[in-house]
Amino acid sequence: MNATHPRGDLLAKLAEGISGLTDSTQWMRHLECQSRFHRYSFGNVILIAAQCPDASRVAGFKTWRALGRTVRKGEKAIWILAPMVAKRADGVDPTDDRVVRGFKYVPVFDLSQTEGEELPAACHKLSGDGPTDALARLTRVALLHGYSVEETELPDDVNGDCTFSLRRIRVESRNSSAQRVKTLAHEIAHALLHTDQPDRSVAELEAESVAYLVCQHLGLDTGAYTFGYVATWAGGGDQAVAAIRATGTNIQRTAHAMVDLLGARADEVSSEAA
Repeated sequence: MNATHPRGDLLAKLAEGISGLTDSTQWMRHLECQSRFHRYSFGNVILIAAQCPDASRVAGFKTWRALGRTVRKGEKAIWILAPMVAKRADGVDPTDDRVVRGFKYVPVFDLSQTEGEELPAACHKLSGDGPTDALARLTRVALLHGYSVEETELPDDVNGDCTFSLRRIRVESRNSSAQRVKTLAHEIAHALLHTDQPDRSVAELEAESVAYLVCQHLGLDTGAYTFGYVATWAGGGDQAVAAIRATGTNIQRTAHAMVDLLGARADEVSSEAA
């Protein structure tokens, strides 16, 4: 098959794009915004899920106001536990003069319960139409590897997922066709690479980088989404570039394999998937 493989210089272009993003004011605003959201304990995660199963990002009333958003009138608070910290009086540990005296319930609200300014984002969903027949061609690649593809509505702003045990890929049907093409390429990369990858940051870096190379081959530039996505998982600037170099062989090999199959005929798919 005479497929044109993704060139090695595309990885350099990806690294350059990430470096440019992470040097930008946009990236710094994104990091500042993210620093305002706490990492909640397991117990509080359970409490949040029980009260608001679809919660995606929660914060207190004042934090939302500082981010330019307000809680809509009539919204019901999500109650979590916060420690009550006091100064130690016993002098047991001079390096730590604080002690937890108990816990109290405090109200927080999910992003969906607020309105106002858009939060600074590193990733921007792709808009517009994807390349002609790209979704169909990528779907055939998935079928060749024994994975079904479903376009459906997914919760929590999820763009797609890959369930190895079911050999199923799902793609958010409400997204633009350009975004769906990018997402399907990403999820196929997971299917090919990550049945036994315990480090999610590596898995997301590899899958998104593969999607970037494959989509470039298809004539779709995904930089507006990919640069921020990879940087979010791999770290900004030099850290992300080093991570791409470390796993570059996996990325290139998987992208090449997908590109080779993009031209497969329907009868080839039928016979190999049977």
